[in-house]
Amino acid sequence: MKEFRSLLLLILLVVSSSVFARQVESPPNILWIVSDDQRADTITALGNDAIQTPSLDRLVRMGTSFSRAYCMGSTSGAVCAPSRYMLMTGRSLHRLPGNVFDIPVDEVTLPQQLRKAGWDTFFSGKWHNGKSAFHRSFSAGGEIFLGGMGSHTDLRVHDYDPEGEYANDKRHRLPHFSSTAFTDAAIDFLNTKGQEKSKGSPFLACVFFTAPHDPRTPPQEFKAMYPPEQLPLPANFLPEHPFDNGEMKIRDEKLAPWPRTPEVVKEHLADYYGMISQLDSQVGRLLEALQKNGLWDTTIVIFTSDHGLAVGSHGLLGKQNLYEHSIRVPLVMTGPGIAPGRSCDLPVYLHDLVPTICGWAGIAAPPASEGSSLVPTLRDLQPDNWREGIYSAYKNTQRALRVGRWKVIRYPAIDRTQLFDLEADPDEMVDLSGTPDHAQTLAQMLSHLRKFRIEAADPLVKTTDSR
Repeated sequence: MKEFRSLLLLILLVVSSSVFARQVESPPNILWIVSDDQRADTITALGNDAIQTPSLDRLVRMGTSFSRAYCMGSTSGAVCAPSRYMLMTGRSLHRLPGNVFDIPVDEVTLPQQLRKAGWDTFFSGKWHNGKSAFHRSFSAGGEIFLGGMGSHTDLRVHDYDPEGEYANDKRHRLPHFSSTAFTDAAIDFLNTKGQEKSKGSPFLACVFFTAPHDPRTPPQEFKAMYPPEQLPLPANFLPEHPFDNGEMKIRDEKLAPWPRTPEVVKEHLADYYGMISQLDSQVGRLLEALQKNGLWDTTIVIFTSDHGLAVGSHGLLGKQNLYEHSIRVPLVMTGPGIAPGRSCDLPVYLHDLVPTICGWAGIAAPPASEGSSLVPTLRDLQPDNWREGIYSAYKNTQRALRVGRWKVIRYPAIDRTQLFDLEADPDEMVDLSGTPDHAQTLAQMLSHLRKFRIEAADPLVKTTDSR
């Protein structure tokens, strides 16, 4: 009987591989969409009835979504810069260089690796990691924002510059609302690829939105969708965070006065949801462009965000913390060979996308990449020796580890620890670190945290906090 099961499993693996091979006879095109500051729980199909996201819902139905996808953290208050560095190279957080805003010349990026292999690489939207890295990474682009944040109606952007200079005096004002303008540029590229699809190279098209990052100013049509008084507060809403976590006065946290009131937080949520729904409408336009140009059956679509956001949870507004709402992100993939309508609960990092995309392309990942390929998982196969948990860090003030149902957050500077049972308390409201019944679990999690920190090359292990 055991031999029969082994033979059956082998047959299933062969059939699965052959089906994938038939569906993807050559490397697929890739449309990679990244939002900015979007929580994992802001998609209707993933359980949020208060928001309207029909295009993202469509991706969820047609593809595989990851319920435990994370940004590893940040060495900067501008969390998007190190996050996007990791997205582009596959590096882990503590192995990034000192200046995360400028990927150095000797660092190979994912699009650079694809471009070298003959791919067309396109970019529109927000690039936060230096002009030289952008220049060597992309062969085409449009409406390129080289910066961190700004007005969604008055942003200054670049046309693609084949010389790579991107002089500030050559910028122009966005012709439309940011997400619309970035999408327009991407659709122009997809239209061109559709015309040459019989003889063209495979492409990576990156559309990296600045929405829903503040200033949150959704067009009136989308703002009107969310009357603030009708929105529910986050389940973990608090007027103030119960203690100083080391980043209580950073810019993001100053967007509303203390203590936070339900009325103010609902206003922030209304604008936040409006921004996401407007972005969702542009995702729909991108999907329509793939279909119109005959590219749908040969293109893998990836949707994710660079990190999450508090927006009233735990008395916080920003992303400079290690609660689930700020480090967990939406991650949905659909396309040829990807199991539809499926949710995967493996613990994954955003930088796992680098070896995943390279696996689809049939090329080696950039030399510094430390991520793990999700391709087997997307073929509905169980990968071997997957990571046990998710380690995350924020500057020198916070460290966290999630393993299964348990999560520990350590605050080295103030010698404070939190322990949460995410199965019983997914909103991280009940700190169990001081309860005798959980003393053994706490000790085990702190021991695991130290092991993960050492493996991640955490510089604090040898200095301010030995636990």
